[in-house]
Amino acid sequence: MKKGRGGRSFGGERRDGFHYNRHQVPRQVVSSSSSSSSNPAPAPASSSNSPTNPQNLVGTCPDMCPAKERAQRERLRDLSVLERLNEDTTKTSPTLAVKKFCRTISSADVNVSDIRPLPVLKQTLDYLMKLLDSTNLPFEIVHDFIFDRTRSIRQDLTMQNLVSPEAAQIYEDIVKFHIISHQKLAKCWGRPEISSLCHLNVEQLIKCLLSLYDMYQVIGKGKCTSNKEAEFYSLYVLLHLGNNLPKMGETLSLWYRQLAHSVHLAKEVQIAKKILRYAEMGNFKLFFSTVAMDLTNLQFGLIEPFLNEVRARAIVQFNQSCYKLQPIPMRHLSELLMVKEEELEQLCKSCSLETSMDDTGIRLLPCKQATFCIPKSGFPFIGISANQSI
Repeated sequence: MKKGRGGRSFGGERRDGFHYNRHQVPRQVVSSSSSSSSNPAPAPASSSNSPTNPQNLVGTCPDMCPAKERAQRERLRDLSVLERLNEDTTKTSPTLAVKKFCRTISSADVNVSDIRPLPVLKQTLDYLMKLLDSTNLPFEIVHDFIFDRTRSIRQDLTMQNLVSPEAAQIYEDIVKFHIISHQKLAKCWGRPEISSLCHLNVEQLIKCLLSLYDMYQVIGKGKCTSNKEAEFYSLYVLLHLGNNLPKMGETLSLWYRQLAHSVHLAKEVQIAKKILRYAEMGNFKLFFSTVAMDLTNLQFGLIEPFLNEVRARAIVQFNQSCYKLQPIPMRHLSELLMVKEEELEQLCKSCSLETSMDDTGIRLLPCKQATFCIPKSGFPFIGISANQSI
């Protein structure tokens, strides 16, 4: 075992409300078909229609949503628009309904027939991920549906104490969902309901990551046997670029000490550390060139909504440090920050800074302005401009 890892878990809060048994050998789950006509064997020493010992809980539900819950939600008209059969608010089917997240559930009170085994959870998540780009509904509606149903998947995993490479893969895919939502919700900037969705999404993203790291440790993947694992560890580092994120527990310096040496030295983690360091040092040229050239799609998707926060720091630095009689050409700033001039001007205005134009038509940012402030509604979404170079 690598120095500094021990048996400690990452972060300061419990991930999904349940504790993994680190000394328990991962159990085999009951294999199940996605068809409602399948008849999986019940868990040993337990009736499929009665509560079972939480230490021996093995789900037997063959569908994305238990039949009992489907019937109840049909009766109560509690069906998402994505679950309705022919748009009927009282009808659904095993191929549309997905089990909802329940805040008050206890593993001592559930029936194994209401819990989905690992293969069914994987099928359910695959179905949910396909919904991300396969519907014409507004994205926030799709996000809200998948957000709730992936929490239910995590709940079923934890109640069965499923800790395995397959379970880790499910967590990795849920992390990907939250990052896709993080990126897409940021593009809906300016709508009042989006702010709370963004906050809750990042909150669950952090919890998913911390649970995933615990799972890596339990199943022995913390030795960094693949670049994929290092990439997921790097996401925790990159999250620290955001200014208004939920508390993540330990400081990064303490967190680094818990990493396996091979993980810490992995390319993905080292690049993430460089990017964070460049932002903190105010080396914006290296920051944006590294972001544009060296990040994976997953890493870039995570930090893209944070780029304007970094740009705002750069604008503050130039505004405070340059001479009042020597305004900064907007073109120079736009190239440095990899953003179009008109987008940069929009960003300056959202921060209550004025721009001007000289006699030759060159746009300028006057320095020593005392009006700078962070917009209460957040920053407009601006990505990396492909036609800007450093």
